[in-house]
Amino acid sequence: MSQPDEGLTSARAPKPVGLYPHARRAGNLLFLSGVGPRLPDSGDVPGLELGADGRIVRYDIEAECRSVFRNVRAILEDAGAKWEDIVDVTVFLTNMKQDFATFNRLYAEHFKDNRPCRTTVEVRALPTPIAIELKVIAALK
Repeated sequence: MSQPDEGLTSARAPKPVGLYPHARRAGNLLFLSGVGPRLPDSGDVPGLELGADGRIVRYDIEAECRSVFRNVRAILEDAGAKWEDIVDVTVFLTNMKQDFATFNRLYAEHFKDNRPCRTTVEVRALPTPIAIELKVIAALK
């Protein structure tokens, strides 16, 4: 069994918010660290408006979902994988009741030809002011 690599950081994805890579390969599996919707160049979150106190005033779950999917795709491609290689997705939403229907619709658009296993959970907060984060595993061919 091969040892895990040292990790990959993609220049096309937002910088990690801690000491971790975007992805690590172990054998034929590629494990992505949690991926959020921040934009790679600025770190801004699409559709997010913060108040003077730093609290979320408004966010756009559709814009965040689309941005998360772009970031995941960039990391996969930079690691030599494809969207179709995804075999498992864990979804973290901060407001299941309000955002699940929109997320589920967009997920169906993006995964209509590839149906990985999926778990969706609600969390109270994520490390930055975002409403969604994905944890992805891909099987490389």
